[in-house]
Amino acid sequence: MNIAEYSIRNKVISWMFALILLLGGIFSFFQLGQLEFPEFTIKDALVVTSYPGATPQQIEEEVSVQLEDAIQQLAYIDHVTSINSAGLSQIKVEIKDTYNKDTLPQVWDELRRKVYDAQASLPPGVKPSLVVDDFGDVFGILLNITGVGYTYHDLEDYTDLLRRELVLVPGVKKVSIDGALPERVYVEISREKMTALGISMQRIFDLLKNQNVVSNAGDIFVGDESIRIHPTGEFNDVKEMERLLISSTGSEQLVYLGDIATIQRGFTDQPNKLYHLNSEPALSLGVSFMAGVNVVDVGRAVMARIDELEGDRPLGMEITSVYNQAEVVDQSVSAFLINLLEAVAIVIVVLLVFMGVRSGILMGLILLLTILGTFIVMKVMAIDLQIISLGALVIALGMLVDNAIVITEGMLIGLQKGLTKLEAAKAVVDQTKWPLLGATVIAIMAFAPIGLSADSTGEFVGSLFWVLLVALFLSWITAITLTPFFFDLFYKEVNAAETSGELYQGAFFTAYKLLLSWCLKHRLITIVAVVALLISALFGFTKVKNVFFPASTTPIFFVDYWLPEGTDIRATDKAIAQLEKEVSEVAGVVNVTAVIGGGSQRFVLPYAPEDSYSSYGQLIVNMEDLEQLEKALVQVTELLRTQHPEADFRVKKLENGPAPAAKIEARFYGENPEVLRQLAAQAINVFNADPWTDNVRHSWRNRVKVIRPELLEEQARRAGITKNTLDEALLVNFSGKVMGTYRDGTDLIPIVVRAPDKERLSASSLTELQVWSPEYSAYLPISQITSSINIDWESPLIKRRDRKRMLAVYGDPVLLSDETADSVFRRLKKQVEAIPLPDGYQLEWGGEYETATKAQASLFGSLPTGLLFMFLITVLLFNTVRQPLVIWLTVPLSLIGVVGGLLLLNKPFSFMALLGLLSLIGMLLKNGIVLVEQIKLEADSGKNCYDAIFDASVSRVRPVCMAAITTMLGMIPLIFDAFFESMAVTIIFGLGCATVLTLIVLPVLYAVFYRVKI
Repeated sequence: MNIAEYSIRNKVISWMFALILLLGGIFSFFQLGQLEFPEFTIKDALVVTSYPGATPQQIEEEVSVQLEDAIQQLAYIDHVTSINSAGLSQIKVEIKDTYNKDTLPQVWDELRRKVYDAQASLPPGVKPSLVVDDFGDVFGILLNITGVGYTYHDLEDYTDLLRRELVLVPGVKKVSIDGALPERVYVEISREKMTALGISMQRIFDLLKNQNVVSNAGDIFVGDESIRIHPTGEFNDVKEMERLLISSTGSEQLVYLGDIATIQRGFTDQPNKLYHLNSEPALSLGVSFMAGVNVVDVGRAVMARIDELEGDRPLGMEITSVYNQAEVVDQSVSAFLINLLEAVAIVIVVLLVFMGVRSGILMGLILLLTILGTFIVMKVMAIDLQIISLGALVIALGMLVDNAIVITEGMLIGLQKGLTKLEAAKAVVDQTKWPLLGATVIAIMAFAPIGLSADSTGEFVGSLFWVLLVALFLSWITAITLTPFFFDLFYKEVNAAETSGELYQGAFFTAYKLLLSWCLKHRLITIVAVVALLISALFGFTKVKNVFFPASTTPIFFVDYWLPEGTDIRATDKAIAQLEKEVSEVAGVVNVTAVIGGGSQRFVLPYAPEDSYSSYGQLIVNMEDLEQLEKALVQVTELLRTQHPEADFRVKKLENGPAPAAKIEARFYGENPEVLRQLAAQAINVFNADPWTDNVRHSWRNRVKVIRPELLEEQARRAGITKNTLDEALLVNFSGKVMGTYRDGTDLIPIVVRAPDKERLSASSLTELQVWSPEYSAYLPISQITSSINIDWESPLIKRRDRKRMLAVYGDPVLLSDETADSVFRRLKKQVEAIPLPDGYQLEWGGEYETATKAQASLFGSLPTGLLFMFLITVLLFNTVRQPLVIWLTVPLSLIGVVGGLLLLNKPFSFMALLGLLSLIGMLLKNGIVLVEQIKLEADSGKNCYDAIFDASVSRVRPVCMAAITTMLGMIPLIFDAFFESMAVTIIFGLGCATVLTLIVLPVLYAVFYRVKI
């Protein structure tokens, strides 16, 4: 029994199928997880190693090189990048794209073992390496905690309460606090008093270290009891430290620590990172979500729990939202639903106008059921609603009615030919089910290279392929089952007397017949004209702007701010505080979050936190809306140029795709730092000479001053003073040295010994420094053991990539200009590559060029296989080569419309436009297959070849045009969506132009290939 006949005769089963799709789809939609971006594993880890006192070069040569050699032995390493600064090695490990969230835990375990094994090769004094593998955690809710008049300790206590409570909310994976200011117990010892009393600093160090240590005093057995012994002596209060006896054994004078030192508990004055909110000190609280949850529901639960804890919030403390992914996702899903409803309405209206009320309602119903059925399978496959799966539904929306249109059109023609509804259904489904299935599979296969890719591209956009596969395959099923069923319900039988002799009447068909007839007679002119148009389109494509991903529509922008390297974080803090006030006064600014010393917690997938630098600060500026944001970008950029000339800066929007350090990046590799800096200077000159290149800088920054006391080894040795003794004296006098731990409940607070402010904060005190001589048991002036104190210069940062020194030059296209990273890059590329490179040095391009090239290489690497498979399907459908060739030769015609549309509307060709272009391949092949199949049927019925081509083209013109028009008009709402606009323009103009040309060119090519005579 024919499937269409079965659907019509078994109405209960058909109704049940329709109800399952309807009710199951509605239920599944509300059960789907909702995210902003697809679940994506950031395949980076950070290996952090501290080597106090080492220069950047020593860090590089003695620590980073050893660790890099060990790490590079792992087979799954893609790139190893290191930043070497004074006392600190930061190695970023990037894993190959082929590893995913299931295999990465094993990768991180092996990485830890390699790093652990390499510790033995590191020099004495190096602290154990720390492997950070949660580097890519995304905190979808980012909050700031502030309180005027409260200390950091108060803020931390309340924030920690929130952390403990929020981590218990179902669906919450992790709650992180950032920006807390560490506490210290400062013991500030007067150099004058120490010298006068002749007490060595080492004695005080030993007393502090041993007095407050936790040690085991054992147990005593009394009868049947075992009683633990625990002597007193630990510091229970900071004031008790003042009563610590420090005078020598047997000394007649009792000297206490409080006699020579001021002891106080406070916060470190050299923090690693600080947060502000609108110029007020703040802590950052980040909440990340578990995989597969509905972010909207979990986000609401988190905010509800915060409301429940309102009674625990100290009066005057405020919680401010920096970013709430739940709200963003809710808005994006709502916007999609609006676009979906608009598109469905447009499709139905078009069908109502061109095919009648009943046909319009019929296909609108089939479209709705197909989409709802897709939601059911998405729920089963655990595919969430996010920007990529929503994009897949948008792409599919235009193709879902194609099959139904072909079946409905065929049944209408059948009725006009005098067939019954059942006969018409059986006939059209028998004729078209396999060609439609083949065309549907081909449309799906257009996206297979993306979805089945084993790398990061496949992981990020894989849901696009699976959603399209489900939706398009389901559209074929509903077309051959539910479409005949509902057609039977909606339409009445037509008597033979009621049918007209001529099927294709009207101005539209008449015009098409005339045009087709002329083109078939003038084939050479037609083909030459189309080839000329195609060549023009290929030339015009070189004028189209290229971007990888469009910027996000979230009203947030960033200001990256670099003071000269070597700037203390306290000075950076003051400069950022001033900038905060200035930016806060810009119209439309809701709030300004400042991060000093590094980047914020990662709150969206494309946000890449900056590495830790004391001279760096970042503003995260929340705006009222996008219109205000555009104006603010101009004002803030001008403000920075005029009011902050001492700083490098970068004003940027939130991205939807990868966010490299700069849009344009030239990397120079080589051994000699001086040569690298010279090459960078030449590249910077090229960048600066281009008026549309902005934010030009390089990764090694400026050189910094180093104070170098010249040690007189002979005199120092006679006094029993070593370099280590001198280093320790300088450390204690200026920075302070940790010597013990003070315990306060759960807080373990370092005890820091240092000089008072008047001795510590004066550069002149360097020459007045006293160093303890074990040989003389007295303090000696530093001048007796040093010949001079000199100023030297060094590179504060030495960066490496893949075990070679690398200096990168950065630049960006001017913000809000008509330039893109691609257009600027193409201008700069030849000039930078013309810079002569010494032997052993090389140039490599990074930035957006690298990320886009890598993604496109991944896509186009597997695309030929996909296209070959699609071609083979067409060959199998027709059991010949000529007919598939005719079909495939029409595919490039879409470029004519695509290029024209992008140039006309001044839209860039983005990754989403590329996806739109792939969808066009499937749409055009489907149209071509249906048309060629009809030509074959007409020829098999006994008509001569010319009449078969002509009659088949006329019979297919309405369904092909209807499918194209519904798709094109359904895309109109997306033109106003920044993320989908380039894709919408690509599909609207590409499909429109290609459909018109296909209906002409395909018959002409068919006639040429088969040498049809008129």
